[in-house]
Amino acid sequence: MSVTSRYRESWEGFWREASDAPGAVFWDAEPALTVGPHLALFEPHLADFPLPLVDLGCGNGTQTRYLADRFPRVVGADLSAAALEHARRADPAGRATYRRLDAADKDEVQSLHAELGDCNIYLRGVLHQCEPDDRQALADGIATLVGDRGRAFLVEPAGAAKAVLMGLASGPDGPPPKLAPVFRHGIAPGEVADEAVPAYLRSAGLTVLASGDLPLMTTEYRPDGTRVELPSHWLVAGRAG
Repeated sequence: MSVTSRYRESWEGFWREASDAPGAVFWDAEPALTVGPHLALFEPHLADFPLPLVDLGCGNGTQTRYLADRFPRVVGADLSAAALEHARRADPAGRATYRRLDAADKDEVQSLHAELGDCNIYLRGVLHQCEPDDRQALADGIATLVGDRGRAFLVEPAGAAKAVLMGLASGPDGPPPKLAPVFRHGIAPGEVADEAVPAYLRSAGLTVLASGDLPLMTTEYRPDGTRVELPSHWLVAGRAG
């Protein structure tokens, strides 16, 4: 199974138009507000620091570069070739490596696992953007990459986040500038029930080891100057035992 061509083209179109400027993408908040707090939750579960770390759905690599300064081998993987072009331009020193990956494609994921071995996975806001039929395949792909020794950290917008996003989009002037391209390219947030994420992982053979709530920071601001935050859930998963 692989993702639909419509989904792939939506992301290619989005990233082809996206600016390289820091903070230009709605969800691409600075690492100190995103992956930094996530690592504080994730690292206690990483007994095997030497394992490669895969930033799955890395986009333009902002969080990947932060991870590459803290782990010995980091791979930024994304479905979109245009996203990876952004990531490589922003990382001329090659702190991380970048590769195109359809994480819902069993053969592609198995090939990456054969190359890297068991991995730790960082995944931020990817499941809720997938087509519904791709979500279990993506969870299965995560389980393949994690293998026996790795751990996965996932953070996904909570159900309550959709009301925040729709509220922004329905203002008198339409969606704010950084959110408008998301809707224009047909990648508006999907509906994933809060309880569905751990269920996908359990079906893939993983165990939820820790979980909690944490605001997901964006780069957009309200008219009153406050930063837009999305309610989100995070969890750490791996093989039991």
